[in-house]
Amino acid sequence: MNDKLQNIQTSNGATFQDTIPVSFGNDTQAIEATKQGVALCDRSHWGLIEISDDDRLRFLHNQSTNNFNILKPGESCETVFVTPTARTIDLATAYITENNVLLLVSAIRCQQLVEWFDRYLFPMDKVEVKNISSEYAIFSLIGIEGKNLIAKLTGTTPPDAPHGSHQLISLGNVEIRVAVGSGLATEGYTLIVPMNNAAEVWQMLVETGAVPMGDHLWQKLRIQQGRPAPDYELTDDYNPLEAGLWNTISFEKGCYIGQETIARLNTYKGVKQRLWGVRLNGKAELGTVVQVGDEKVGKLTSCTETNDGYFGLVYIRTKAGGVGLKVEVGNVEGEVVEVPFLTHQDIDS
Repeated sequence: MNDKLQNIQTSNGATFQDTIPVSFGNDTQAIEATKQGVALCDRSHWGLIEISDDDRLRFLHNQSTNNFNILKPGESCETVFVTPTARTIDLATAYITENNVLLLVSAIRCQQLVEWFDRYLFPMDKVEVKNISSEYAIFSLIGIEGKNLIAKLTGTTPPDAPHGSHQLISLGNVEIRVAVGSGLATEGYTLIVPMNNAAEVWQMLVETGAVPMGDHLWQKLRIQQGRPAPDYELTDDYNPLEAGLWNTISFEKGCYIGQETIARLNTYKGVKQRLWGVRLNGKAELGTVVQVGDEKVGKLTSCTETNDGYFGLVYIRTKAGGVGLKVEVGNVEGEVVEVPFLTHQDIDS
């Protein structure tokens, strides 16, 4: 953790858990900022892996679900790393630059992925893998005013660009990478900032109007919006089709780890369960069986309290139904709903 950054965040009202700013004591203001303004969340505890050298795109193309061969510098994609049997390891965002690929990965999967890559590297591969998490801070600007905030800081309004587009910009004497997309379904930006300049950039963002937001609120939003997380929705029990990550999968690309299983599931409509949101009329414990009457149809994987009550994420058997399904999660009643982060293929398509 950068001491200067932590000191500034402390002055902003932050409380910490394992060096992660989990709250700024301003939950109501921060949630409102995600809807009407812009909130600032520190995701520096996430992992950042640099993949470099000549074979970097081919290597990642063969290691994960999306098509890297069509990507150009300044573009990005979300991709899923899976086991040979297509069980989920992590959902990552890959930023393509002129000289490398920057992989933004979950904090608890970073070291596992570095070791995973090393396992699949051959002596003839022109690929270098480096964990650079300690060298950069990751900030998310979440909300509709992100573009205007960046314009105030730089004097230039960012151009309208596709999701995932990224470029280097200068904030004073500091060069940072700015990518379209907040990491959630809410519009915004992701900033990759040299760690030595992290405190300075954070201060500039707050002084320009960004409302600090802690990790606890990020977790609430990711559940409400349906972003699956390792050890919750992304485990050895599920594949990325079940996890609603269809947009991260290329069915046209060639062979990659887990490809045969994913292709078979798609071709033969073999997705037996799907991840959905669920509105609950009370608190339910993670792992609780989901039932329709006496029939077990799924499991609760995440749950959070919101201003409108409790909300969770559930895997539901495909044949049991989807949106609108009335369920019982233990002793708690619920209704299955869509969440904006996820995509599902129509069962009849």
